[in-house]
Amino acid sequence: MKKEVIIKDQVINEEFAYYCGDCVEVSMGIPDNKADIIIYSPPFFELYVYSDDEKDMNNSANYSQFKEHYAFLLKELKRILKPGRVCAVHCMDLPIQKGKEGYIGLRDFSGDIIKMHEEAGFIYHSRTTIWKNPVTEMQRTKALGLLHKTIKKDSAMSRVGIPDYVLFFRNEGENEVPITHQDKDFSKPDFLPVDLWQKYASPVWMDIDYSRTLQYRSGRDNNDEKHITPLQLDTIERILHLYSNEGEVIFSPFGGIGSEGFEAIRMKRKAILIELKDSYFNLGVKTLKSLVDEKKQVLTLF
Repeated sequence: MKKEVIIKDQVINEEFAYYCGDCVEVSMGIPDNKADIIIYSPPFFELYVYSDDEKDMNNSANYSQFKEHYAFLLKELKRILKPGRVCAVHCMDLPIQKGKEGYIGLRDFSGDIIKMHEEAGFIYHSRTTIWKNPVTEMQRTKALGLLHKTIKKDSAMSRVGIPDYVLFFRNEGENEVPITHQDKDFSKPDFLPVDLWQKYASPVWMDIDYSRTLQYRSGRDNNDEKHITPLQLDTIERILHLYSNEGEVIFSPFGGIGSEGFEAIRMKRKAILIELKDSYFNLGVKTLKSLVDEKKQVLTLF
């Protein structure tokens, strides 16, 4: 018997489809080969608390259960993504807390993501490292390994900062619609000259602006919200520019407050997003509708 998919709310128009519900359940209803590109940032297990919802993947009883739930989603993502196209995953390695694991260290979250995508049938394509200022990380997290007093007490416990990564996976099969670029006309959206390509091709992206994110404060929920970190718009923009054409469909199973959808619409793509948390969903819908209205107003001026 097929499981009933519970969609708490949805908004569908010509520019985007935004669903409020469980990402695995809702993904099951999305047709095969619907997405030209997938971009998402998965829940960072145990690092943050996003909500108290039992369907929140991050509320798994342990890391093994988290990976089990995650694997169900990857099965759907592979089906939804067109052959030969790219799935981009934003992540970081995760601190292991002494109070929970008995020691201080790092969980190889990026490595586990690679392994799980390969097990789901994706081809590991490449990765880039997004540079983060360790001083900013130290001030924000008070991580023991980054504190200067640790160096003075016992530098064996010191560590370097934890960067972000974007892991790129390619779906099996041949890409039927090439993603093309040119280097002659800078006024066109497919303009990608050699100097810009060299920046994109770097294994370390040094120039991502961490302050360029969607405004999120009205998405906070005092009952269960402990954290929110919108994906940087610079990162999304670069991925979409490199790995999609205008008019194509991007899919994000962890839609959050709509960052991936915002950049998709701004860059003349279509978006499908899923978000479990009501306050994130409501803020995301509001943001995307405002952007669509702005685009319409601009068109009426000409």
